Amino acid sequence: MSAIGIDAEPNDVLPGGVLDLISLEPERVMLAEFAALRGTCWDRLLFSAKEAVYKAWFPITGRWLDFKDAKITIDPAKGSFSAKILISGAKHEEGDPAGFTGNWLERDGLLMTAIAPLRYA
Repeated sequence: MSAIGIDAEPNDVLPGGVLDLISLEPERVMLAEFAALRGTCWDRLLFSAKEAVYKAWFPITGRWLDFKDAKITIDPAKGSFSAKILISGAKHEEGDPAGFTGNWLERDGLLMTAIAPLRYA
């Protein structure tokens, strides 16, 4: 089975406290490295990328995926991102996507993300 995940968010900072709820430490470090790159609200882009991952994950698996069950890596220069699925053990089933790859765009005050499965475990 295949699926795509698409999300759009306002290009505006996340409300206080949300970033800590949705992100992993390596993702927060990555966002800090992007601080000098103006024009994109990187925290909101991370949120949108995670939403797109869930929207592609659920139709394939029929199961919930928590924000912290996927590690996002953003490439600002290429307008792309990838997601590594972190679930294992009883939560992992044969045939689950192991990762996703996608693209993002900032235009007209919106951040848009789209992603599809990269490979299956």
